[in-house]
Amino acid sequence: MKILLIGEYSNVHWTLSQGLRALGHEVTVLSDGDGWKNYPRTLDLKRTSYNRLSGIRYLLRLIRLLPRLRGYDVVQLINPMFLEIKAERMLPVYKYLRRHNGRVFLGAYGMDRYWVQAGCDGKSFRYSDFNIGSSLRESAEITQWKNEWLEGSKGRLNQYIAEDCDGIIAGLYEYWVSYHPYFGDKTTFIPFPINQSEITPIHPRNDGKVRCFIGIQKTRNAYKGTDIMLRALEEVAARYPNCEIVKAESVPFAQYQEMMNDSDLLLDQLYSYTPAMNGLLAMAKGLVLVGGGEPEAYDLLQEDTLRPIINVQPNQEDVVRKLSEIMENPDILPVLSKMSREYIKKYHDHIQVAQSYINYWKTSHKK
Repeated sequence: MKILLIGEYSNVHWTLSQGLRALGHEVTVLSDGDGWKNYPRTLDLKRTSYNRLSGIRYLLRLIRLLPRLRGYDVVQLINPMFLEIKAERMLPVYKYLRRHNGRVFLGAYGMDRYWVQAGCDGKSFRYSDFNIGSSLRESAEITQWKNEWLEGSKGRLNQYIAEDCDGIIAGLYEYWVSYHPYFGDKTTFIPFPINQSEITPIHPRNDGKVRCFIGIQKTRNAYKGTDIMLRALEEVAARYPNCEIVKAESVPFAQYQEMMNDSDLLLDQLYSYTPAMNGLLAMAKGLVLVGGGEPEAYDLLQEDTLRPIINVQPNQEDVVRKLSEIMENPDILPVLSKMSREYIKKYHDHIQVAQSYINYWKTSHKK
């Protein structure tokens, strides 16, 4: 098959392309490298700034590129906002891709209308990036997303593409729950791909320390719960001499990887039911994940026994309690580390995941 993947989130599409190529398919990845992360791609379409002149240059580059985006058997979009242009200008591009290619699929991998809607309804999740129980979390960032996706042009674009496309692939439990009630006949769940051959496993140290890795993004700390996790970690470190904090704050990805490689566990995604790409990458290395590992996510995989994630509730007290248990019983870490790598191998192997995509694409008929 000839396949075009458009857009990038945390190396999902590039890793998927590696699996697809290993299976003998021809794959093109068009993206901006996910911004500063600069992930690999076949065709680069990066927008360097957001002033009017930059926007015009970007549109001209896109127009020149469009003839190369024809004749594919499958086109998959990373998100309804799959390019760095306004939603109103995205719709003609989507219709062009629809007209000049075979089947078109939408990835449910991140922020979009149906995810915001599910997070705000107070029913779909006990907690999420948008709610704690029936109470909505409030911040300027969350208010902006609600306005853009529930009432604005991004939401209207999302609705159109979701209704028109040939299928929707959810990469996490949360996104599957968000789309399935509306598009149950064409929504499927396929785990994110991880290429374990590119990953260096961590090397056990016997120095008595438990190194706890946490990544800090200043603009997203409160939204992702990193602020609460860091406070909990600092409280535990003050109480237990064997707890060591490894904090990565806005560092380049290569340095981030090195710091992760010298750690024992990762704190990530307080409000999530499931690990996203950063957590999965850490698990593939053998780090123990402290974050989202709710029963519903395991149930979607039909996994009863292999449960390596230390699941925490979205409050500081529970994070402190779970971390304290680790500090008092560090012998559990090698066991969970081994289980983490087994979990990635069982569910996230990039070639196995790529075959699942091929199977789904083939069974979905063009509308």
